[in-house]
Amino acid sequence: MSLSRRIPSALRALLLCLVVLAPAAARSEPRIGIVLLHGKGATSTSMEGLAGALTQKGYLVANLTMPWSGTYETDVLGAMHTVDAALHELRSRGAAQVFVAGHSQGGVFALRYGVRHTVTGIVAIAPGGNVGNAAFRDKLSEYVDEARKLIAEGKGDEKTRFYDVDPGAGRGYGIVTTPAIYLSWFSPDGAMNEYGAAKKMNPATPVLFIAPTGDMPGLKRGNPQIFSLLPRNSHTEFYEPASSHTQAPNASAEEIARWMAEVAAAAHP
Repeated sequence: MSLSRRIPSALRALLLCLVVLAPAAARSEPRIGIVLLHGKGATSTSMEGLAGALTQKGYLVANLTMPWSGTYETDVLGAMHTVDAALHELRSRGAAQVFVAGHSQGGVFALRYGVRHTVTGIVAIAPGGNVGNAAFRDKLSEYVDEARKLIAEGKGDEKTRFYDVDPGAGRGYGIVTTPAIYLSWFSPDGAMNEYGAAKKMNPATPVLFIAPTGDMPGLKRGNPQIFSLLPRNSHTEFYEPASSHTQAPNASAEEIARWMAEVAAAAHP
């Protein structure tokens, strides 16, 4: 007699639920690690709620502070190396499956990271800060042009005062960095162009795209379009928590945990 016939269907469903939701530390399969990336103008502090929730479930977590906290002390490639190092550290702690999750601008960066880097999955939480959209182009074009001019004059490594905008906060502010670093982050056709990142995503890498119902109007309108640009993958999902842009990481903790467990199990059945 098969196991499925000896166990009632309701009990089988309960057992399956327990397998999916139980902390990774309590299961026999390899552990899961995740790198968390905050939004623009924030730091790792803004992701502590999500980090704590995932840690309690047994996931290994690296919660980073990135250049878009306002320092812009390194270019996009340097930031990629920071994530590389965090993933290496998670693997050294026993993570066999690794994910990268980002909120707002961190979400756009996470999508870009998934283009050329091999990870188990990408989580884009209310991604924003798309330098390819018209609002960014209009407000930052003169600074992008100035950065290009200075680079052409051989002054690409000289610190200069530039400008950044935070649509979520409804404000702009000055930043001091080099023209080369500034251009790596703000070139309309560069790494932080979300359209390009979505189109070029590695088809083998699934994405959990989180679009909160209370997101900022511009992002709410654009989220379905960005999602539609992702390559087809059976585990790529569009999730809409009932939350604001700011609260989306905490509101999505259970869904992120569920999705990672499912994707990791499929990667190593």
